[in-house]
Amino acid sequence: MQTIKFLMLSITVCFIWSAVPAQQKAFVPDLSKVNDTSMWIVHNRSATFNDGELTLNGKEGDGLVLLKNYSFSNGKIELDIKGKDDRGRSFVGIAFHAINDSTYDAIYFRAFNFRNPERKGHSLQYISMPSFDWEKLRIENYGEYENSISAAPNPNDWFHVTIEVKYPFVKVYVNNAKDPSLQISVLSPHKKGKLGFFVGNNSEGRFKNLKIYAE
Repeated sequence: MQTIKFLMLSITVCFIWSAVPAQQKAFVPDLSKVNDTSMWIVHNRSATFNDGELTLNGKEGDGLVLLKNYSFSNGKIELDIKGKDDRGRSFVGIAFHAINDSTYDAIYFRAFNFRNPERKGHSLQYISMPSFDWEKLRIENYGEYENSISAAPNPNDWFHVTIEVKYPFVKVYVNNAKDPSLQISVLSPHKKGKLGFFVGNNSEGRFKNLKIYAE
């Protein structure tokens, strides 16, 4: 009887253990190596690293910094971002499922709209390049792929971003909010690709603490 009870207990413990999902381990890219061409691809920007922060300069056209030998499909992306309160010159975010520097999905923020009562609905944007830029989406799908941020951050301060990707669905959370600020279904057929930082036309951007939890 003792042996039977022990076996039953062992089976139960094993079942419970196997039913608990393993905690995901974060992949933390080395931002200090941003100008190492064997690790990163820098497109249309100059990148500098100092005191834990990656800074991309502002110039005409969109800019990308992509991990070279890493493919992201589904999972969670966390990082801190800093834009600025300068209208039309602060588009900062994350690119994912990138095939090259012209074909990618991105989630980005317009910091200058965060607390603008007339334009706060344009604070957070999804795009799928090259077919669905922000202008096309705003004209054809107004309000579906952009949104405001509840408890909006100061546009000149750092803010924390969590992006959950489970193709084709994406949720975006700001400053550890309980509810997402944006929920969309991606428009790209690409289910995986490169991942990295995005800055829009004439925009500089600052980034730190990038962590990737892949499923």
